[in-house]
Amino acid sequence: MTAEFVTLETSPEHPGVGTIRLNRPPMNALNRQVQAELVAAAEEASVRDDIKSVVVYGGPKVLAAGADIKEMNDMSFADMSKVAGRLQDGLGAIASIPKPTVAAVTGYALGGGLEVALGADRRIAGDNAKLGVPEVLLGVIPGGGGTQRLARLIGPSRAKDMVFTGRFVGAEEALAIGLVDEVVAPDDVYDAALKWAGQFAGAASVALAAAKTAIDAGLDTDLTTGLKIEAQLFASLFATEDRTIGMESFVANGPGKAKFTGK
Repeated sequence: MTAEFVTLETSPEHPGVGTIRLNRPPMNALNRQVQAELVAAAEEASVRDDIKSVVVYGGPKVLAAGADIKEMNDMSFADMSKVAGRLQDGLGAIASIPKPTVAAVTGYALGGGLEVALGADRRIAGDNAKLGVPEVLLGVIPGGGGTQRLARLIGPSRAKDMVFTGRFVGAEEALAIGLVDEVVAPDDVYDAALKWAGQFAGAASVALAAAKTAIDAGLDTDLTTGLKIEAQLFASLFATEDRTIGMESFVANGPGKAKFTGK
């Protein structure tokens, strides 16, 4: 089925980079269809060999202003209990991609929109960006991973301040607390994200996937277990072509000259 609101795009100008683009005007409200399409786009980006990294982008005016509240308005506890897991899967879909990911944030990234961005490895925002998790103002809490990913990213105290108050955070404050990693002019956000993602076009993609798994899985456990995860993944890379290519190239030509195959 052709996606209506979420597309996965590539271009010859940026080889190796896929863009997951949200396009549900006017504010990219994240209804159940958008959530399902996000999952499908993330799955496709994960398996395509021509895509080495991913940008998630909502266009020049907004990333996404949250879930579709009209869709939720008449839902009961029993209704939401049936779909809450799918909500988390959809809004957290970017986190499932085993490749470097970056969210390009222009304008608003609120509620589910911020939760989508939190699933990325990096966030680049325009200086006009407004980020927040205002669900408490609706009598609920973030349900797409916001309470968990936000606390892990900026710490529990700052996360509680944002969740408890529902306030919007501007770009400079977001940079200061580690909610975003880079702030640029709004017109430069997408290009900056493409530039960051583009540096992995010729990288050892199996090693990058292992690094991402080691970091993410390690954060969910204790240090001893995390070190065991790292050791296992480190050893596994000695079964790859890229390890052979990388080390032989280093011995022969020094660092940074290997031509990896992604295998």
